[in-house]
Amino acid sequence: MTAVLIVLVVLLAVGVALASASVRIMREYERAVVFRLGRLIHQKGPGLVLLIPGVDRMVRVSLRTVTLNVPPQDVITRDNVPVRVDAVVYFRVIDANNSVLNVENYLKATSQIAQTTLRSVLGKADLDTLLTEREKLNDDLQQIIDEHTEPWGIKVSTVEIKDVGIPQGMQRAMARQAEAERERRAKIINAKGEFQAAAQLAEAADVISRNPATIQLRYLQTLSEIGVNQNSTVVFPLPMNLIGPVSDAVKQFTQESEPAPGELPPGNGARELEALAEPRETEEAETGER
Repeated sequence: MTAVLIVLVVLLAVGVALASASVRIMREYERAVVFRLGRLIHQKGPGLVLLIPGVDRMVRVSLRTVTLNVPPQDVITRDNVPVRVDAVVYFRVIDANNSVLNVENYLKATSQIAQTTLRSVLGKADLDTLLTEREKLNDDLQQIIDEHTEPWGIKVSTVEIKDVGIPQGMQRAMARQAEAERERRAKIINAKGEFQAAAQLAEAADVISRNPATIQLRYLQTLSEIGVNQNSTVVFPLPMNLIGPVSDAVKQFTQESEPAPGELPPGNGARELEALAEPRETEEAETGER
């Protein structure tokens, strides 16, 4: 009786071990590539997968999108600038059988092909293209890597360049170039502003010159704007047509008041000269009588 129980326990244990070895459960995003005696049968899953213990071997493959970080690569651009570039690759398995049969390790293989393609493609571009046309370079990288991984059942959906490391000397040169470009634009904008202001002033001068009273009104408006501050000194310009008649009158009065040559100026000066002349005549008369 004891021997029978031992046999039953052993058979039960063997049955449980065989059941655990022959039953697999595949998730929705997983597929099972089954080999029977080394020969590919077919792809199974998702759900319950039954295997023959000791005869079938299964390889589990995930169909989810994989994010692969490409290590930083030292690249020399077409214009001989050394840069350090890293990228990220998004891909997924679309054919589980090919991902197992055609490549030993599709993750490692995809990483290696991404690194070599990154160096080769970016080495054909100059630094300005690498900085300004990154989307075009991403598309080129995606197409080339996808062509290499297609026989492996891998679909590369996106390749993005994350960072471009530029040497310090080149960064300073680019900063000086950007500063010079900003100064050039500032000078152009300033020149355009002066040109437009001069054009507007010329139009305003044409409008004001049509009516002389407009100039006087503009003078008064300017004085009212200046007079807001109490500590201001105002120099009011007068037109020459107002000062001209006054100047002519002063000159005419000066010419009329000046004496003719040989004439004595009127006033106290003439009387003093006559008084001085009278004693001299008296002395001459006395001398004649003697």
